[in-house]
Amino acid sequence: MALPRIVIATLSACLALSSLAEAEPLARQLFGAERAPSAQAPSAVGFYSKGCAAGMVAMPESGPTWQVMRLSRNRNYGQPETLAFLQDLSRQAATLPGWAGLYIGDIAQPRGGPMTGGHASHQTGLDADIWMLPPKRLDLSRSEREKISSVSIRTADQTRINANWTPAHMALMEMTAKDPRVDRIFVAAAAKIAMCNAAPRGDRAWLQKIRPYWGHNTHFHVRLKCPPGAGACEKQTPSVAELSKGGDGCDETLNWWVTEALNPTKPAAPQEPSGPPKRTAKTYVMADLPAQCRNVLNAQ
Repeated sequence: MALPRIVIATLSACLALSSLAEAEPLARQLFGAERAPSAQAPSAVGFYSKGCAAGMVAMPESGPTWQVMRLSRNRNYGQPETLAFLQDLSRQAATLPGWAGLYIGDIAQPRGGPMTGGHASHQTGLDADIWMLPPKRLDLSRSEREKISSVSIRTADQTRINANWTPAHMALMEMTAKDPRVDRIFVAAAAKIAMCNAAPRGDRAWLQKIRPYWGHNTHFHVRLKCPPGAGACEKQTPSVAELSKGGDGCDETLNWWVTEALNPTKPAAPQEPSGPPKRTAKTYVMADLPAQCRNVLNAQ
């Protein structure tokens, strides 16, 4: 029996991609194998989901108002601006009721780049995950940090917050969004919807930085702007400021996420692929990344 054209085209594209992967190592394997930063001046290279980072600095594992979690992943490296921001935010968080500071998740690998698993972005040292679990203590051992888990702040159907969400969570989101270093924040749609409903009239522009996205129910993801003078860093386009036009992003959130994203209509019939599968962080090779990333990878 003859195979349908769509199946033949898909198999051909997969074989072509497989042959290419065999010819050149995957970028995530190369960057994931690096255990230390490059001895270069700090620099964010490329885009958040397609780049690398020179001269990264390790976030101290513990501080007066923070602890870095899952240390075995070796993903506590960032741009100096990122580490300063996280420490500043942790001090602010410690002023909230029930929060001793912050539990910080993944930032980036020692030289950034595509990760071996878990993230499409976090490649330039300007992204960081912060747990939704309010820290009660900040003296966890390395072993405890591997075993403890964060909490989900949404219901199973993804449309509503649950009892883990508190006014302090919203206050922390507002603190974060109002920091001028922050470009945007990714959270579960339920959290964005809850904040849209709870925020008083008046100063609501900070809500525009809160962007709903799947997979952010146990942590929120902070993305910083390219540092001043970082010529190799590719900024987010359009920026949140360009998107907002003075709004809070709540209308499209309430309308689209509830009616479509979280309750999708019947999907359309699959289309015949027009070419090989689009490259992603999982399949990038070095040729897909900015040229400077080879220097970052090969530097001492």
